[in-house]
Amino acid sequence: MTLLEAKDLNLYYGNNRALQDINMKIEENEITALIGPSGCGKSTVLRTFNRMNDIIPDVKISGKVEFMGHDIYAPNIDPMLVRKKIGMVFQKPNPFPMSIYDNIAYALRYYKMRNKRDLDEAVEKSLSAAALWDEVKDRLKKPALSLSGGQQQRLCIARTIALQPNIILMDEATSSLDPTSTFKIEELMQQLKKDYTVVIVTHNMQQAVRVSDKTAFFYLGKLVEYDLTQTIFSSPAESKTLDYVTGRFG
Repeated sequence: MTLLEAKDLNLYYGNNRALQDINMKIEENEITALIGPSGCGKSTVLRTFNRMNDIIPDVKISGKVEFMGHDIYAPNIDPMLVRKKIGMVFQKPNPFPMSIYDNIAYALRYYKMRNKRDLDEAVEKSLSAAALWDEVKDRLKKPALSLSGGQQQRLCIARTIALQPNIILMDEATSSLDPTSTFKIEELMQQLKKDYTVVIVTHNMQQAVRVSDKTAFFYLGKLVEYDLTQTIFSSPAESKTLDYVTGRFG
């Protein structure tokens, strides 16, 4: 089932057209990888999927982004509710400067969960889903910033999961991590797609091959090709895609 769809999506930073007529569908319970050289528009596309570009001055958007059939840019849509259903994990881990427990509970309290038993259950469930519970269950009151980089990133994933989103966006979520931590996050992605739809931006071609079901190749603000990952990396339809995935440029 199509969960998210971009239709003739254009984005401008002032007079600069950063995205050009993007049309793509994100399917439920799949991992979609967005690849392409730096500055090609892949992170910009990712941020349009949960209205994170709204906070950037002079951004103009035309076309549609539909989530479950509803245009998320319609005037009556609350961006905060969009970001609750379409969560994001950023390139660098950004835990709040508070305890491990409160990193999860903070967002839940914001959305009116007050009962301590409910909070405790939600915190454990979210940390377990992010494959972090066994590592931190005895130090939930310790500062989140005391965790390793990989643990901090999994905490940020747990914080996103706590709000029970439909989609998790990951913007180069492993680029600042060591290989062992990267492997754990990739394993986690595979577990998450059982319950969530995942969209990742990555510069790591091997990562896209390892974890994604579909891959979209962007170049100069355009979606050049979008297909099954196996097809993109073994027999792409476009010569520019082939040049990129074989390392001839990028």
